[in-house]
Amino acid sequence: MNDNCIFCKLANHVFDTNIIYEDDDFTVILDAGPATRGHALILPKEHHADIYEMPNDLLEKAIVLAKKVIVALTPRLHVDGYNIVQNNGETAGQTVFHFHIHLIPRYKDDGQVIGWKPGKPSEDELKALAEELKLEA
Repeated sequence: MNDNCIFCKLANHVFDTNIIYEDDDFTVILDAGPATRGHALILPKEHHADIYEMPNDLLEKAIVLAKKVIVALTPRLHVDGYNIVQNNGETAGQTVFHFHIHLIPRYKDDGQVIGWKPGKPSEDELKALAEELKLEA
């Protein structure tokens, strides 16, 4: 636990929060500034600033937990969909530098906008970029 990290403190019960799920690795809390009703955060109890620092085994558990939570909450909240959001770095919108996953319930006409303006690259540009970025299996 990082003593200077608010999410470490929330995940490890230093401060009171609205916990909806907890296990040995994670605490899931309701977001104090929710985008929509039921917006929750998955917080690892160990401090990792972002996805780059997260151990793979813990990262795998986090996404499985995200599915578990949204499957359980979808009928309870009567939602029309879910956004699962995970930001890395200030430029990408990360404001608390402790890995976390936002689980944002979506309701028809909820007024939230989570997206981006699509670019318009040419097919040649996409092919060249794909070649440049190709990864080995």
